[in-house]
Amino acid sequence: MIRIAQLSCGAEYSGIQRELERAAEIVGAKMISPEVSLEDVMEVEKRFGVSVPSGDLNLIMARATRLVQNPDLADAVFVATCFRCAEGAIIRGEVRRYIHEHSRLPVLSYSFTERTTAETLLTRMEALVTTARMRGLLARERQTGLTAGIDSGSTTTKAVIMRDNQIIGTGWVPTTEVIKSAEEAFQQALQESGVKREEIQGIGVTGYGRFLVGKHFDAKLIQEEITVNSKGAVFLANAQKGPATVIDIGGMDNKAISVQDGVPGSFTMGGICAGASGRFLELTARRLGVNITDLGKLALRGSYKSVPMNSYCIVFGTQSLVNSLSKGARPEDVAMAACHSVAEQVFEQQLQEVEVKQPVIMVGGTSLIEGLPRAMEDLLGIKVIVPNHAQYIGAVGAALLVSGMLEV
Repeated sequence: MIRIAQLSCGAEYSGIQRELERAAEIVGAKMISPEVSLEDVMEVEKRFGVSVPSGDLNLIMARATRLVQNPDLADAVFVATCFRCAEGAIIRGEVRRYIHEHSRLPVLSYSFTERTTAETLLTRMEALVTTARMRGLLARERQTGLTAGIDSGSTTTKAVIMRDNQIIGTGWVPTTEVIKSAEEAFQQALQESGVKREEIQGIGVTGYGRFLVGKHFDAKLIQEEITVNSKGAVFLANAQKGPATVIDIGGMDNKAISVQDGVPGSFTMGGICAGASGRFLELTARRLGVNITDLGKLALRGSYKSVPMNSYCIVFGTQSLVNSLSKGARPEDVAMAACHSVAEQVFEQQLQEVEVKQPVIMVGGTSLIEGLPRAMEDLLGIKVIVPNHAQYIGAVGAALLVSGMLEV
């Protein structure tokens, strides 16, 4: 049983405590609360150098201190505060950073609402438990044998065939019917690799459709996207030693992951609205009358500064886009403004929840829209790496990890 230390403020008052516990139970974990003394709570503000009026926030900091001093008390940490609380967000960030810097415990940072459910938390909890339970497998640096990975995503399905640390076949199709799309992508990868289906030694699957696809292919590995994508990203970027930061802007949600030696240390997943996702860029391309693959090149010729566009909501973001075009804005400026708007929201939401350390690796299909990595570079002030095969990171990570399972 994996023990997840819960450092939270308000969960029991908002009614989501039972949802947290149910999500943990589903993935084979148990929520625990580290015991601290009243003196620990009273003295903790000096240690952190902050002063807050909430006793519950002081309790979070005191429990974090207890975990750092006694890391054997838990296997992972869940830090959560209310979405509406500014002070909670500050303390959540301080606590997450403190634990990350002073221990090897994996940390999930989360802001909840009264509508948070166990289903909402499931992928995050699964990733936290996987990181705690499979650290040795996640630290694996090489793929051996002949394995396949399938990433059943919300908008596209990807597949790769790997042999002895090399990608020898790939497949990429739009996600329509989950099983049908997975079969098509897998067949493309097999055809390109020249490998027969029966020769594959093991299949790993990830993505939104992983359970259906995993059952269909009798997959040996069925895993959530956070651990798998981070593994695929650092492998492709040749950054499996030392720190790295992985940014994955998807069709439905975004992921930011702080990685150390190939293992996720802290991570966050989500986004307030589709205005910060690949969906908004697809919509922008359609409105500009260009293919999504050409949007990035168009954006590189423009400037975001002449087009105001920064809305969390995809509806209002689209309104800004249409208004700018009606006033004579250049298509290339609108394209770059859209890329910058998405990057800025990821910067404000996800990247405040992890330790951003170089190299910064941007992956997923949106990383191929050149204006998006450029916008992220402008915001971070550092180089952003987009490795070869960046769009296949989930499939690559799955193929890599399943090869390790074959040797167990």
